[in-house]
Amino acid sequence: MSTDVLICGAGRTPFGRTEESGRRLAVRAVNAALADAGLDWSRVRAAFGGSDSAGLADTLVAQLGLTGLPFVNVKNGCATGGSALLSAVNAIRSGMADVVLAVGFDKHPRGAFDPRPEDWGLGEEYGSDGLMVTTQFFGMKIRRYMHDHGITPDTLALVAEKAYRNGALTPEAWRRKPVSAAEILDSGMVSDPLTRYMFCSPGAGAAALVLCSPEVARTLDGPSVTLRAAAVRTRRFGTFEVFSPWIPAGEPTSVSCDASAAAFEEAGIGPDEVDVCQLQDTESGAEVMHLAECGFCEDGDQERLIGSGATEIGGTLPVNTDGGCIANGEPIGASGLRQVYEVVQQLRGRAGDRQVPGAPRTGFTHVYGAPGVSACTVLSR
Repeated sequence: MSTDVLICGAGRTPFGRTEESGRRLAVRAVNAALADAGLDWSRVRAAFGGSDSAGLADTLVAQLGLTGLPFVNVKNGCATGGSALLSAVNAIRSGMADVVLAVGFDKHPRGAFDPRPEDWGLGEEYGSDGLMVTTQFFGMKIRRYMHDHGITPDTLALVAEKAYRNGALTPEAWRRKPVSAAEILDSGMVSDPLTRYMFCSPGAGAAALVLCSPEVARTLDGPSVTLRAAAVRTRRFGTFEVFSPWIPAGEPTSVSCDASAAAFEEAGIGPDEVDVCQLQDTESGAEVMHLAECGFCEDGDQERLIGSGATEIGGTLPVNTDGGCIANGEPIGASGLRQVYEVVQQLRGRAGDRQVPGAPRTGFTHVYGAPGVSACTVLSR
């Protein structure tokens, strides 16, 4: 299948707390992406987008313009943005449209996410017994991983310290104050071994991408980035499940392994060719595990890799250069597209103070969400 799909426009809003509605944030992100592409809304031939809790994406046409285009709502947990992007890619590849929008947005209240058990195929008692709090599942997964592969709490703190340091360089990030590893370790235990400052926070924000065919890209003035692959996968038997965890006999499977392998196969490259990447970091342990699950190192090598500074902006494998979810927070519908926005800016050389040196050519993004779904992309300039 042809991979000739380009990202010609990218926009995002600041993430964090705001009085604006999620839908208003989405309109701002879409208009920013259109301006970046140098295109009018009337030129968009199809759109895909969604949020977890901020409304229906298709209703954005009331503000964007009533042009009659097909606009499909997407809702797929943390992979909502990635799923909208995959849908946009397929719309171009199929010949359905030559200019397509992908948008994700959300606005969450303060505190932990509050999912309903019945939406996840679980009984009501599962929630009343206190088993729907996501922090405990992340704690269980990384605790087992640390035991099996020799990862220390200091490494978890270094991941979060990097996130806040990179967030300080990102104008749109929520958390823009550097925090030391010592402060992170001493910030109060939430779900052992994860402390308060190792977690991201639910928040508000939006991100949007304009995709186009090569024929359209050649008529535009701005630099386009090639989307070489986009893959979404759900869990196989034996994959750790958020909300309903269990430990199979032998080695567990990984939906992130499956999605990343599919993306690399489609792109025709390997992880060793990636110059900058975004990995889901709902909390510090997630970034650690996803480094291995996405093929960037062997299990247990993270201790050395992170300790050496390899994942810093100036390292051999810069990870979450904008501060990731830890510094930006997580508006569920927007997170996956925020990742792609960041890699697009890096590949264009427009990332400002957080720009990866050496003119990076290839980028990778990865999201992981409940109960076990992952979306990955490979991009190049």
